[in-house]
Amino acid sequence: MELILETADLSAYTAADDVIDHGHPRVRDTVDTLLARTTGPHDYARAAFVFVRDTIPHSFDSGDDRVTWRASDVLEQRTGICYAKSHALTALLRAASIPAGLCYQRLTDDDGTDPVVHGLIALLLPGRGHWSRLDARGNKPGVDARFSLDEERLAWAVRPEIGEADYPLVHAAPPTAVLEALRGARDRSELARTLPTELP
Repeated sequence: MELILETADLSAYTAADDVIDHGHPRVRDTVDTLLARTTGPHDYARAAFVFVRDTIPHSFDSGDDRVTWRASDVLEQRTGICYAKSHALTALLRAASIPAGLCYQRLTDDDGTDPVVHGLIALLLPGRGHWSRLDARGNKPGVDARFSLDEERLAWAVRPEIGEADYPLVHAAPPTAVLEALRGARDRSELARTLPTELP
């Protein structure tokens, strides 16, 4: 799938804001730790992906009721759903001057019911002519997402025949529907009821 940038201004994909707050000390400390263990942007990007995928449990998998949305909070509290984990990974990449943005899929149950918007990221590494999508939601039985720049290894491949879809847009900041769901939910149960089912 060909990805479409929300803006041609590449600096938007390295910027910090109140969600992707990569100037926060918690984010900077994590970046420094990862940089000390890696050599070059490719190695760092892989390490950041694995760190978010494997050391921050998806709250629906772990049963954690806390709702996080700001990158620094995700790293500090070590919990979050796919959106929150994507914010954290994007912050870690941008803090290392690697352009990164947010991507989404529309997924459903096997019979096409209960649609939900799933969050992942896209990044652009030096020397590469295209953006690559990565999914750091966390693996579990039936889910085996990997760091792969050419052949996508996401948590799920969409099934258009039952109404699933890849959204091609690479967002510089989270869409309003995603942020409203995260910020408005008091706990994981409420969040599950208010997750967006599609994006414009």
